[in-house]
Amino acid sequence: MKTYTLSEMKDKYIGAPGSVDREAYEYELRMDLLGRMIRSVRQERNLTQEQLGELVGVQKSQISKLESSSNSATLDTIVKVFRALKAEIHFNITVDQRKFCIP
Repeated sequence: MKTYTLSEMKDKYIGAPGSVDREAYEYELRMDLLGRMIRSVRQERNLTQEQLGELVGVQKSQISKLESSSNSATLDTIVKVFRALKAEIHFNITVDQRKFCIP
């Protein structure tokens, strides 16, 4: 019986890296991880969704949607959420093999 790596399975069933289906899958995965991270840190800080929403300036429902990955949030909102949670934020950007880090 042949075994397959996770990468091989994703290539076969979701699509090759760079394909529309693969990009959509990777985006959803990142949003899911981001939502879980926000929920985890919010709970560690003993904040309700409503309290975090007040700190950020959005409704509780938007925090709920962000945590459950049911809608895509703007980068601005994500940054505001992590700042309200007193979390450090770093963005790594690669352009033409040059790496940039934005603190």
